[in-house]
Amino acid sequence: MNEQQQLNYNRIAAAIEFIKENFKDQPTLEAVAEKVHLSPFHFQRLFREWAGTTPKKFLQYTSLQHAKKLLKDNQSTLFDAAFHTGLSGTGRLHDLFITIEGMTPAEYKNGGKELFINYSFAESPFGNLLVASTPRGICYMVFSDDEAKAFDDLQTKFPNAIFQRKLDLLQQNALFIFQNDWSKLREIKLHLKGSPFQLKVWETLLKIPMGQLSSYGSIAAQTGNINASRAVGTAIGSNPAAFLIPCHRVIQATGNTGGYMWGDTRKSAIIAWESARTES
Repeated sequence: MNEQQQLNYNRIAAAIEFIKENFKDQPTLEAVAEKVHLSPFHFQRLFREWAGTTPKKFLQYTSLQHAKKLLKDNQSTLFDAAFHTGLSGTGRLHDLFITIEGMTPAEYKNGGKELFINYSFAESPFGNLLVASTPRGICYMVFSDDEAKAFDDLQTKFPNAIFQRKLDLLQQNALFIFQNDWSKLREIKLHLKGSPFQLKVWETLLKIPMGQLSSYGSIAAQTGNINASRAVGTAIGSNPAAFLIPCHRVIQATGNTGGYMWGDTRKSAIIAWESARTES
């Protein structure tokens, strides 16, 4: 992300945070633009380029009422059909093209010994990313503006692996998910280190249609244990593949967005960004 892109992203993030904190007052375009030190015209144009919608519409997507509506919609028969087929209710094939393969017990236990991992840094609409892959799929993807720390965290997760800084085809295909046109998106394979329960939770998250939300309790019920909300929350908090496994689509039953390991503002931004693209 170049200096201008980073500046624009920071301005959008600040605007989203301002909208989140003041949505009950329905802040005007002029008020939000002033907050990020831009003219209303320039801010509206920049915001539409980034989010695909107007600040006013985006305000709706960040409201508690909108979140509650999405949660309610996910109890419908349409959502059940989407869940069981892996298809988005909007006809998009995004989630259907992601499959998870768990690492072998040996790979899990020995910290990736004899595992070759390529990694690279990339840009996304929501900030810089580190993405890493084994020959079998993406094993790690996180938002991070600190490349050194991101790589240290990757090494901690796989202390015995062999690393090479290299952008490969698996990574390129995964990063294509941030584009507007998914018609040419090939299958994204994930090769993840996780317990059987974690893998089950992550696979369940893939079934939440883009532009929709689910609650922790609903995810627990779909994993077969309605009383496992806390364990589900822990598994979601251990998600090793940001955005690809859409843990950002899980919120509290009250409609509040809840926490996100890569920042609450980023979570709200992703939810609204997806809502804008689904409606458009």
